[in-house]
Amino acid sequence: MESLMMNYPLTTTTILEYGNSVYHYKKIITYLPDGERHEYFFSDMYKRCKKLANALTQKLGIKSGDIVGTFAWNHYAHVELYYGISGIGAVCHPINIRLSSSQTEYIVNNSEDRVIFVDATLVPLLEKIAPLLETVEYYVLLNAPKDFKTTLQNTIQYEDLLAEQSEEYQWPILNENDACGMCYTSGTTGLPKGVLYSHRSTYLHATNIITPNAGNFSNEDTLLLIVPQFHVMAWGFPYLCLLSGSNMVLPSSNLQPEALINMLQAEKVTKANGVPTIWLGIYHTMKENPPKEKLALKEYLVGGSALPKSLIEGFEKDFGIKGVQAWGMTETSPLGTVSRLQLQHNHLSNNEKLDIRAKQGFAFPGVEIRIMTDEGTLAPSDGNTMGELQIKGAWVINSYFKTNNLDSFTADGWFKTGDVSTIDPDGYMEIKDRTKDLIKSGGEWISSVALESALMAHPNIREAAVIAVPDQKWVEKPLASIVLVNKEKNTTAAELIAFLDREFVKYQIPKDYVYLDEIPKTSVGKFDKKEIRILFSEGKLK
Repeated sequence: MESLMMNYPLTTTTILEYGNSVYHYKKIITYLPDGERHEYFFSDMYKRCKKLANALTQKLGIKSGDIVGTFAWNHYAHVELYYGISGIGAVCHPINIRLSSSQTEYIVNNSEDRVIFVDATLVPLLEKIAPLLETVEYYVLLNAPKDFKTTLQNTIQYEDLLAEQSEEYQWPILNENDACGMCYTSGTTGLPKGVLYSHRSTYLHATNIITPNAGNFSNEDTLLLIVPQFHVMAWGFPYLCLLSGSNMVLPSSNLQPEALINMLQAEKVTKANGVPTIWLGIYHTMKENPPKEKLALKEYLVGGSALPKSLIEGFEKDFGIKGVQAWGMTETSPLGTVSRLQLQHNHLSNNEKLDIRAKQGFAFPGVEIRIMTDEGTLAPSDGNTMGELQIKGAWVINSYFKTNNLDSFTADGWFKTGDVSTIDPDGYMEIKDRTKDLIKSGGEWISSVALESALMAHPNIREAAVIAVPDQKWVEKPLASIVLVNKEKNTTAAELIAFLDREFVKYQIPKDYVYLDEIPKTSVGKFDKKEIRILFSEGKLK
């Protein structure tokens, strides 16, 4: 028997209409690449989205199902593109601006972008490959001066495009299961793969993150979106801000710790997102130059890689700011789990609570997770048995764009993440490592993630990345690359071995350490272990 409920599509236009109706007075604040501060209201954004919809359909000839690329920083116009493109039934495709030219070329041609909206500061990156882009008909320039010169063909200034359009536009009735956005994986193991998000998955993902047990956002919050809009749609934050009524602060290219701290202060930001390397930089900068006034920041939500226990503890102890660990992937929209304490944990010691908060956490309503052992059996929820993390749910992919990739899925429909994890009796998942990053020394497994987290608890270590390197006796052994806080202070291998001896048995502890000015990062700010391995193979790690 079917229900007697209305068929009410869960779409991005539903989000936009709600935000304009209820929270039209809330603000979107942008620190543009040239340093200028731009501010306007949700209601202003709403009107410009309708002008954009008219421009896309009438001027650029974009139709439902077409894919439109964005090559841009986080700013107000990029948010308009999120809603204007998907609102007409097309697909918004934020392109990772930090990939190589060959990867960008592949992604644009694979997705068949018809138009690319590009920031003026990023135009040189596209000029290199423009002749190789097979389907692009127009380039629309964002934040470009009137006299801007480029070799790109068929260019239009974004503001000129909107200026001639009407603010009146009737959104088409969309199927909530149609695609609204697409991001590509970062391609660290092979070519990048496209992930198509539906209106429904986007809506459900955003509404879940708002809830108290997840992100806990409301109309009392001002959010700083540090995660790039090309990184899994900024973790869904441009959508959840309109649903929760949270003011939105966007940093564009101003991502240096000092600049972000200034925004946190000036805009009285209460919550923010970002990968661990961003927060490591902010923390150490604040330690060296403490803010004159206490920040309004209550929490920062971290994903992308493990949030070191020492950073959670340091931020809270020194500045009263809470770190919240989450986990996800491009394939999961991205957020799938979050780690918050429950009432049952109140009796625990602070250190025991930190151990739980440093885990990746429990699943959101709408997704399920499980651990499968190498033998193909379901791992018990004992917090010890390791296996591959698998996930399914309302915002998890069932196939990649233009490819089946059946080896990424189980026969019963679960997505295989490639993360080696455990789940404890309370449902808290903890990632031990990526499959390819586990170290097997003398037949025993060593977690590079655990070593990195422990090393970054050392007072003179800013960053640490651990890889496996060949060893004649043990087959593999761990090698630690570290960045020191104070390079004048001698931190020896013997000191670090003794420091790790408190938590690890002898065979797990790296004996070899290399000191770097900076650890290589991926396009989304994670430690790039692939690049570290290349440096080691070329004899450049000394």
